[in-house]
Amino acid sequence: MESPGPDIGGPYGPYKQSERTSMYQSHAEKLLRSGHAYRCFCSTERLKSLAMGRNGLGLSSDYDRTCTSLPAGESEERASKGEQHVVRLKLPEVPPTYTDLVYGVVGQRKSKEGAHAPRPQLSFEDPILIKSDGHPTYHLANVVDDHHMGITHVIRAVEWMPSTPKHIVMYNAFDWKPPTFAHVGLLQDASRQKFSKRNLALDINSFRQDGIFPEALVNYVALFGWSHRLGVDQLNLQDLVQNFDLKFTKGNTIAAPNKLFHLQKQYAQQYAEKEEGEEYLAMIDKVLAVAEEHLQAHPESRIYSTSELKERIAALLNVDAKNYTTPVQFVERNAHFFFIEPRDKYRHGPNDAGLTENTGRIADHLKASLPEQWDELSLREAFDNMANTLSTESGPNSEKASRASVQHFLRWALTGGRPGPTLILTMSILGRDVSLKRIEDATAVLEKMGFEANKRSA
Repeated sequence: MESPGPDIGGPYGPYKQSERTSMYQSHAEKLLRSGHAYRCFCSTERLKSLAMGRNGLGLSSDYDRTCTSLPAGESEERASKGEQHVVRLKLPEVPPTYTDLVYGVVGQRKSKEGAHAPRPQLSFEDPILIKSDGHPTYHLANVVDDHHMGITHVIRAVEWMPSTPKHIVMYNAFDWKPPTFAHVGLLQDASRQKFSKRNLALDINSFRQDGIFPEALVNYVALFGWSHRLGVDQLNLQDLVQNFDLKFTKGNTIAAPNKLFHLQKQYAQQYAEKEEGEEYLAMIDKVLAVAEEHLQAHPESRIYSTSELKERIAALLNVDAKNYTTPVQFVERNAHFFFIEPRDKYRHGPNDAGLTENTGRIADHLKASLPEQWDELSLREAFDNMANTLSTESGPNSEKASRASVQHFLRWALTGGRPGPTLILTMSILGRDVSLKRIEDATAVLEKMGFEANKRSA
């Protein structure tokens, strides 16, 4: 069943504020008749002058309630003649208290004797309910809307706490039961600045375009200022519904993107482990789209056909999903699996890749030992046999080629020294032809750098 709203209608309409103006005005009239509101005819110039004068005396810029002394008849007559005015709520001398689900009782303080006394009122300006153009302010609109739409809980930012007593005054004036309030901390960036549209793209579409999973985003947002005792961060929607409560932590919340990427990796790993399902297939297609976009711009870097590339993306996701954050990041991280890269862009050169004078001999053995049957089991067996053989042969200066030497050479030859899956998995994903081509290219580079003499003297 769809929830009611402006696009589909429902029992609480109209849902657009512009279509509810008459409702707000009629409720303002009720407050005027009951004495809980009054018309204010003060000009903008007078209000500015008043505020400046009070500020100069070190006082708050509250309105001085000049218009509360106007007789009701005079106020109505001036309004009926079209004189510009606003409607203000007349607040009590002491603001009402209320119980907040996060902060407890708000508006009272303990005296020395332990009894509760009213909190001193330093600034409690009569808020405007209807502006001079006849439209409502948030103060009136939110109270009227929440009541008539059956809202039971109001959850909003802590910066609205000073306004809540004003709203409760209106609930009491209408003889309505106020909803339950919970004020939560603001979202801040690492520098403790409030998030806004000006300094961060927070719209849903930007996350969708980046390839963030909906489940990861919901999970991430639900943890803002809220904790649980389940011992895990990854919670699906059902888990969140069953365990969620309104006991938020006090204070503002730092929204660190690292937390989102941490959850993204967990969901990626979960989807990849199944090797099926809509989410898993969508991951493959999104990574493929990014890779193909790169290949359109750099056709000379193509290694595989589109179908072959898709197979390799799937294979790599199965072993490296724990490092997946977005499709773009995944392609950048694993570009050496998908594209031909100039060797001069490799992270390490042969001299700082842990290579020794035995490297030429290692390259020869590799090309001779790699099996025709290209699967993990066959590769592991061939690698072990070759490493054992090399470790028993003495090279120049009686130095033996260790298993580590073989691994250093292979890592540099196949990936340019980049971290990633095991060498067996790396060769399995790259395929036999690409693996052998990279080993041959690496050997040629070594020969140009003087490793050839070492190889021959072995």
